[in-house]
Amino acid sequence: MELWGGIECTLNRVGNQRFDQLAQSGHYSRASDLHRIAAIGIKTLRYPLLWERAATPSPTEFDWRFADERLPWMRELGLTPIAGLVHHGSGPDHAGLLSDAFAPGLAEYAAQLARRFPWIESYTPVNEPVTTARFCGLYGHWHPHHRSSRAFARILVNECRATVLAMRAIREVNSGARLVQTDDLGTIYSTPHLSYQADFENERRWLGWDLLLGRVDGAHPMHAHLVRWGIPAREIAWFAENPCPPQIIGIDHYVTSDRYLDEDTAQYPRHNLGGNSIERYADVEAVRVLEAPGTSLRNVMIDAAARYDVPLALTEVHIGCTDDDQVRWLNEAWNTAGQLAVDGVDICAVTAWALLGSYDWETLMTTGGRGYESGAFCMRSGEPRATKVAKYISAVTSGSVLVSREVAPGQGWWRRSGRQLYPPLNGNRASPDGDPDSRSGRSHGSSL
Repeated sequence: MELWGGIECTLNRVGNQRFDQLAQSGHYSRASDLHRIAAIGIKTLRYPLLWERAATPSPTEFDWRFADERLPWMRELGLTPIAGLVHHGSGPDHAGLLSDAFAPGLAEYAAQLARRFPWIESYTPVNEPVTTARFCGLYGHWHPHHRSSRAFARILVNECRATVLAMRAIREVNSGARLVQTDDLGTIYSTPHLSYQADFENERRWLGWDLLLGRVDGAHPMHAHLVRWGIPAREIAWFAENPCPPQIIGIDHYVTSDRYLDEDTAQYPRHNLGGNSIERYADVEAVRVLEAPGTSLRNVMIDAAARYDVPLALTEVHIGCTDDDQVRWLNEAWNTAGQLAVDGVDICAVTAWALLGSYDWETLMTTGGRGYESGAFCMRSGEPRATKVAKYISAVTSGSVLVSREVAPGQGWWRRSGRQLYPPLNGNRASPDGDPDSRSGRSHGSSL
């Protein structure tokens, strides 16, 4: 099992304003970050080669200056890229998420990138398609700011079709190229009354992977929903006719990925209130409510392995809090994955995410605020400073038997009794059912 790295690289739009994590961290103008990352022992790096950043007014012409500078240096440093082409982006102006031009446009970019750098072996054409479709199409957080199940479904299908076409174009150049398909994977808990909503969301979370694997047929629990949301049955069938199974299922799991739904809205802050087309309810971090400490990280890895029988990787492991708790969370993920690997689950890697930190995730990158969470390096001074996370990564990648010395005594806040902000309850998990159109916002980030 390897320890990979990743750079938070979201490029999103709110109205006409673009928020770019790489610009905020200064990475565009600081190629020396790659040397620092290699120096702590990272060998495989989820790296942004973003279509939206490289796009020009012409759909077939791209600005390659960033890629031309960084990729040769990565090879020299021994860093193997997993190329990310869309990371929560809206697409270029001429090929937005709801546009028929999105999928062929991304395929054109992927084809030219592969021809220019045929040695790249691994790709994530669209990061977290279900999550992006929720934030852009269902909750209205990001451009194009829709709040309907129809927009969610169209965005998701466009993203998955783009992934299929992009990988097809890439494999015309490199037949062995791997698809590393990521998405946020948490568990939805609820009061008994809202079990129908929790069941629905616990099924919907798999939809991106299921489409790519060609599994969404007439018997699939989400097929009827997609049709009702305006996706023609023939378009759904296209995925079964053109399957693009990932070589690695990438699980992005945060402490706040697990949610709790409660119809008793009076006891929760207003910003946690949402609902569906049926009723209003609160949507809060499950760890703040449930009696059992911790998260569903172990269970979702087991569930994904059983559902897909494809190698797994934890592709984003990050939390915004103290240095000590950041190390505890990464160590918990590393040990949990390692224990499952010993038990026979095929887990190839854990990824230390947000190596340069992340900006404004406490508001889901909707305000342009300067809220900052450090990672392996802290950028508060304007220059990268190695943190305790970097020391932990170095210990793991060097094979040190003293890794435990880099982990402070005690438990992370998600396991301490003081984590509960609301009356503790036992949440429900049931089989998929129901037909709600959830419009409740959900924190994907990691701040306390």
